Amino acid sequence: MNEAKNWRMETDTDGIVWLCIDKDDAGANVLSGPVLTELANIIAPYENNPPRGLVIHSGKSNGFIMGADINEFTQIESAEQAYELIRLGQQVLDRLEALRCPSVAAINGFALGGGLELAMACDYRLVLQNKKPILGLPEVQLGIHPGFGGTVRAVQIMGVRAAMQLMLTGKPITASKAIRQGLIDRIAAPDNWRQAAKELIGSRKPKARASFLDRIMNLSPVRPFITSMLLKQVRSRARREHYPAPFAIVDLWARFGASPRTGYEAEARSIAKLMVGETSRNLVRVFFLQNRLKSQGSKPEQKIARVHVVGAGVMGGDIAAWCALRGMNVTLQDRGIEYIEPALERANKLFKKKIRDAKDREETIARLNADVDGLGIADADLIIEAIYEDLEAKQELLRQIESSMKPGAILATNTSSIRLEELRTVLQQPQRFIGLHFFNPVAMLPLVEVIKCEDTVQEVLDVGFAFVKAIGKFPLECTSSPGFVVNRILAPYMAEAMHLAESGVPVAEIDKAAEEFGMPMGPVELVDSIGIDVALHVSKVLGAAFNRPVPARLAEMVENNQLGRKSGQGFYRWEDGKAVKTGGSETTDLPTDLQDRLMLPMVNEAVACLREGVVVDADLLDAGVIFGTGFAPFRGGPLKYARDRGTGEIQRVLTELAGKYGDRFRPDEGWSDLGDK
Repeated sequence: MNEAKNWRMETDTDGIVWLCIDKDDAGANVLSGPVLTELANIIAPYENNPPRGLVIHSGKSNGFIMGADINEFTQIESAEQAYELIRLGQQVLDRLEALRCPSVAAINGFALGGGLELAMACDYRLVLQNKKPILGLPEVQLGIHPGFGGTVRAVQIMGVRAAMQLMLTGKPITASKAIRQGLIDRIAAPDNWRQAAKELIGSRKPKARASFLDRIMNLSPVRPFITSMLLKQVRSRARREHYPAPFAIVDLWARFGASPRTGYEAEARSIAKLMVGETSRNLVRVFFLQNRLKSQGSKPEQKIARVHVVGAGVMGGDIAAWCALRGMNVTLQDRGIEYIEPALERANKLFKKKIRDAKDREETIARLNADVDGLGIADADLIIEAIYEDLEAKQELLRQIESSMKPGAILATNTSSIRLEELRTVLQQPQRFIGLHFFNPVAMLPLVEVIKCEDTVQEVLDVGFAFVKAIGKFPLECTSSPGFVVNRILAPYMAEAMHLAESGVPVAEIDKAAEEFGMPMGPVELVDSIGIDVALHVSKVLGAAFNRPVPARLAEMVENNQLGRKSGQGFYRWEDGKAVKTGGSETTDLPTDLQDRLMLPMVNEAVACLREGVVVDADLLDAGVIFGTGFAPFRGGPLKYARDRGTGEIQRVLTELAGKYGDRFRPDEGWSDLGDK
């Protein structure tokens, strides 16, 4: 024990061992190889000489154990190497489970992945009071599944229904939900958890196990029926060829029924294969890209507590609601209360969906207030302009806002297409003006572009980064240019969909080709969703900036009030917020280059953005496109996809497409600097 760097141990007068995990030189606990090896050495003496009880707890204030050490994933070169690492973890937890004394995991915050798997290897689990969702098996988000016995123990403890929900969604649950599902045994007050742990040890009550009904479901004659239902759910969310992990979870259970005798070995072989697959490699890359987005900017002294939003339309109203949801005091301004009330109604629906506790919900509602006269500007730390896309109207508003702001406050715009250099000409302090470009729907899309000019004050940018992170979003630093990153990269994708539609390709087939590539939504449905009028405006702005034609059909549809989802009719008819798509197309004569015509313009535009320095490097650009457009995460981003496919190959295909369809496909000159790796 004296040699352990990551564990501390004490034995009390009752003979109970208190084992504290406190990973050396780390802000959070993770189950790295050395941590697991130390744990194996620590419990070895207790296998023949067990104490009265064992309590595993955390020395970190921010949680129990965050999971396995993902950095180790990047060093794995073969499935056999992955298998050895996984089996090490499994064997240590098997030995922990087999100790001939009661064991308790005392969970103070997040217990995710391998951390929850370790807790499930203990006899009992208690959680310190916490309203947040802190217990989860999120491995599927990395393209793998639980590997330290979780696919077996979760089903044994919770039952197949709750366990599959936990593993297949990757979403954490609260302690109160976990106790209802049988995952944990007790919730303890923060000042009483040690006593609660002692009581669990003294109780000697049977270990938690699945309900009788769930045990029936686990029987081999019943499993095929349940398996077919599970696979139907999984197929509705993912394709096996794109995301094999959720299918592997179901397959493991279908074959082995969470059997401790055969399930662990099968789990290890399955996850080892997944870990060296392209999907997992790229999703692990996305995990690290996400962390890069979060790490942008220095920690500023200035905090944003009060936000004022001008413009209560869909974007402005939803930005205001989201800020209030995340704990900020928000005032929302528009020309009259009749324009603000619909935004407040939408906000209340959001709060009802996101906040279960009635008292917390009332407090959140109270943080969002209508402010027709704009009195909140004087007290706000951050003012966000979010009115319609008109240069003169925005300039006049920005001039008025600046004259009413308190010293040190920050002024930002949510413009989607107008360059900041044009907007800020009317300001006294243009260097303190930034863009904060949110995406619709605000509650779902995680990216916010933080826009700067060449002379923007770094401290102001840092406050912008900190604000975006404080409201639970990912910031992406961009230089001011037409369309910034996300809209600029989406524009040729959506425009090519319009060209294809005009040439007679059925719109459902266009969307199907994009979805088969891995996009969450096809480009035609996307145009309908954001609004034909918005798409037309952005097309005009970017068309003028990059000398591209504006699809004529968009203007015709706007004239006929066919605005997409918001009007009920666009390229699709919309009912209850969903596009009505007819059955499969009878057309078999589809262009063989359909998918490349849609996707490669996005990739080409990403190369152009990198060449122009709109984003500082390729990794951040990939991150922005993934989190801003939904670009197939399992492909690792457009530039990673280009390198994997081969930059020379993509340039060749683009040149061929340019010869067939025009200069819009001509490879950008930045390809020569990209390289294949």
